[in-house]
Amino acid sequence: MSGRARLALCAAAATLMTSCALLPLVAEPTWLLQLVPLVAVQTGVGAAARRVPLGRLLTVAAQALVTLVLLTLVFARQYALIGLIPGPDACRHFADLIQQGSNDVSEYAIPAPLTDGIKLMLIGGVLIVGLLVETLAVTFRSAAPAGLPLLALYSVAAGLSDGGADWLWFLVAAAGYLMLLLAEGRDRLAQWGRVFGGAPRAPGSPEGGAVAPVRTGRRIGAVALGAALVVPLALPAMQGGLLDGAGAGVGAGNGDGGTISAVNPLVSLRDSLNTDDDRQVLSLKTSANDISDLYLRIVSLDDFDGTTWKPAQRHIVGVPDRFPTPIGLDADVKRSTVTTTISAANWYAQDWLPMPYPPSGVRVGGRWRYEPVGMTLVGDHGQTTRGAVYQVNSLDVQPTAGQLSSAPEPPAALKREYTKVPSVLPKVVAETARQVTAGARNHYEEAVKLQDYFAVTGGFQYDTQVEVGRGADAIANFLKKKEGFCVHFSFAMAAMARTLGIPARVAVGFAPGTPQPDGSVTVNQKDAHAWPELYFAGVGWTRFEPTPTRGTTPSYTLSNTPGTSVPDQDLPSHRPSTAPSAAASPSESCSPQLVKVQGCDTASAAAAPHSGGGGSGPWWYLLIGLGALVVAAVPLAPLLWRTRVRSVRLGGHARTEQGAVAHTLAAWQELTDSAWDHGIAPDDSLTPRRAAARIVELGQLDPAAGAAVHRVADAVEQVLYAPAPRPVAGAADDVRRVSEGLRAAVSTGARLRALFLPRSSVRVLWAVSARWSVLKARVTAARTTVRGPSEQRS
Repeated sequence: MSGRARLALCAAAATLMTSCALLPLVAEPTWLLQLVPLVAVQTGVGAAARRVPLGRLLTVAAQALVTLVLLTLVFARQYALIGLIPGPDACRHFADLIQQGSNDVSEYAIPAPLTDGIKLMLIGGVLIVGLLVETLAVTFRSAAPAGLPLLALYSVAAGLSDGGADWLWFLVAAAGYLMLLLAEGRDRLAQWGRVFGGAPRAPGSPEGGAVAPVRTGRRIGAVALGAALVVPLALPAMQGGLLDGAGAGVGAGNGDGGTISAVNPLVSLRDSLNTDDDRQVLSLKTSANDISDLYLRIVSLDDFDGTTWKPAQRHIVGVPDRFPTPIGLDADVKRSTVTTTISAANWYAQDWLPMPYPPSGVRVGGRWRYEPVGMTLVGDHGQTTRGAVYQVNSLDVQPTAGQLSSAPEPPAALKREYTKVPSVLPKVVAETARQVTAGARNHYEEAVKLQDYFAVTGGFQYDTQVEVGRGADAIANFLKKKEGFCVHFSFAMAAMARTLGIPARVAVGFAPGTPQPDGSVTVNQKDAHAWPELYFAGVGWTRFEPTPTRGTTPSYTLSNTPGTSVPDQDLPSHRPSTAPSAAASPSESCSPQLVKVQGCDTASAAAAPHSGGGGSGPWWYLLIGLGALVVAAVPLAPLLWRTRVRSVRLGGHARTEQGAVAHTLAAWQELTDSAWDHGIAPDDSLTPRRAAARIVELGQLDPAAGAAVHRVADAVEQVLYAPAPRPVAGAADDVRRVSEGLRAAVSTGARLRALFLPRSSVRVLWAVSARWSVLKARVTAARTTVRGPSEQRS
């Protein structure tokens, strides 16, 4: 196998190894198996094009064209000519898939389902990265910059994943890149025979061919890999891209980034509900005329594993000035804008910001981040609600029963995500849902029947003392005993809705508070609550209230016809009474303690104070600045190294004969390295005079630059071979003149390559190899000295 073919295989392998970092992002790994043959075909086309041979640009174009045909064959063959040639229909289909994939990425938690849109983004993205890697490493023979697209691919995967196995995927990706570098080194050495760090040949060994520095490559790889693993530990972590861990409840934590952790809200909620403490949590003033629907939402629990509901892992971004329209809300649904000013108690330190749903804008001080899917705000780096005063603009959405009953099917991706029910869920849950909703004509009527079953007709009682057990049987036990509190009601209704094909999740926050004489509204610990949200296309996520005697029944679910629980579809919904909620009664309270991992003495996880919250001092920003400088310096390292080396070689020298000799040799070294950077590889077998003639010829230098090359070569021959060497002055100026001539004779791309990715920077690896060999020899000698001759003989 030729060196270039071996290099192409290593480039393909490095791409596939790096793409393994994307595996945790999706639920199914089958896309990777489908990717392997596509990468193989892409690599084979490149090898065939180079063997013809085609020009570099034609080779890249051939691979790009074949890549497009492969994607068409896999994703759009029914829209293409003869199943291979993409036309306008295929292009529109690709655009639709990319849009679908973008929506799926923003909607789903990790691991996301392998939808067609996500699969296209994964496979297409890796193929594009593979094309870039092979173009740089094989077609243009520059393996070092090929690490940039590999780094981009790994960075995307590492930034989206939960970090649990990032170190493993880093090792795999780093191994692929080092393998690519070693393959290029072997290829280059085979061409011009330069061995770096190789041991001397043994007597009698064959003379033909270059010695492949396998051991040296392994040593360098080990050093580089070790440095890459150790150095990041000293840098500030780039965190905050994912929702913080909920170690002590939803949204709790130290604010350093991470993911939401799984919690079991059934463990310790009852103890909190039975407490006699009922301190004020929030005070608010609102422009709403009716506060009965003014629920303050903290977070949604949208991941159901059969045991509990928990928040999915979501990306967070900077807080926008104006929030986008909630997903699924059409323009013809009646709505009004409500402005609410909220003041949090000084003892209330919650990492999530309580807000009316859906918010359209927030004015809040401090470090907050926005989670677009749930439309919630979470504190960043220790930011909490303690003593916060903020203003929220929200939408009071007022759908009619007719709009809800005529809602079309939701998007397939959203339905798959929010109707997932684990296999461990007892069958009685789905059976009860079917029995309760018998006769319903649509999902809306099913939802209303479920709500009325729990709140009115089913004989359920609100009781904080009931034992319903834990695990998958908790919902089944609750349906049997018909006693529980808001967690049981909301969990059960959301699970049953999912079994009927209705997208559902659970919201955590506060029920409407108590109006005060001064026009404000007080929200206490006992107002903490949980309720189900069901999705209807055209309206979006819609609140339901199955818990008896808690909160308020939504107007769009109230019956206008005596003797039936289903509202009249032809009549507009009416607003409920503006009377204060009965939620403040100690015997009828609920609490977002449902998000606690362990029991605690406070009344609610949503209302529980958390330690810390002071944030970070100026040292944090200093570390971020230093980290940014280090990150910026990495791609500029070759440029900085060459600039430093050139300055030393052409700088001042001792005014002695030995100093002049060393300066002349350094100037010659700089001249040959400059020629190497511009595409003229050094040939150590040539004399200085022959090497100079070769540089002048290959570099197409003008007469002045050519004469400068020969003057430096003559000076080198003087100091090397003359009996009484007479060093010549002006060598540094001649080298600079030659460098200018070399730059003038090449293209702009070659000049940029010589500046930012100089080929002579490989001397760093040679230096590392030489130092490693010396260090190893010293260690071996020291061991021999310590052991002594007698121990060696034994």
